[in-house]
Amino acid sequence: MDPILALTLFVLAVFLGVELISKVPPTLHTPLMSGSNAISGITLVGALVSAGTEYSTLTTVLAVAAVALATTNVVGGFLVTNRMLAMFRPRTPKKDDGEGGSA
Repeated sequence: MDPILALTLFVLAVFLGVELISKVPPTLHTPLMSGSNAISGITLVGALVSAGTEYSTLTTVLAVAAVALATTNVVGGFLVTNRMLAMFRPRTPKKDDGEGGSA
């Protein structure tokens, strides 16, 4: 593929991604993060398969980098999703220990 064409597609994808994500309402953020985590999991599997092939040293190095980045993305995504879901859990009231604060 021509490098100029690849760069053009990449820049257009970045602009499209920024526009789409900026239009997402907060209530849809958690379901979208779950879907994004699933896609990152697929990316992680593909990176592991690539790391297992022995085409060249460059392929192995890039595949190991892809495994590290995809793992970071998956773990970070699940941490963010867990934190977002924790915001929707009902709060438990604090137990009163029976002592009045005033004398």
